[in-house]
Amino acid sequence: MAYKITDACIACGSCEGECPVGAISLGDGKYEINADACLDCGSCAAACPVDAIEG
Repeated sequence: MAYKITDACIACGSCEGECPVGAISLGDGKYEINADACLDCGSCAAACPVDAIEG
């Protein structure tokens, strides 16, 4: 199951650069993960300063 960014996202961008496949992009006020591209590696969750990413 792909990781998901919750509404707790503060749109800081820390997660975007950590994704090895570029599955994260800025959406409407928060970042979003393309579930089809997500490798389920958890790099983004580890980089999030507010724990807004769930796996």
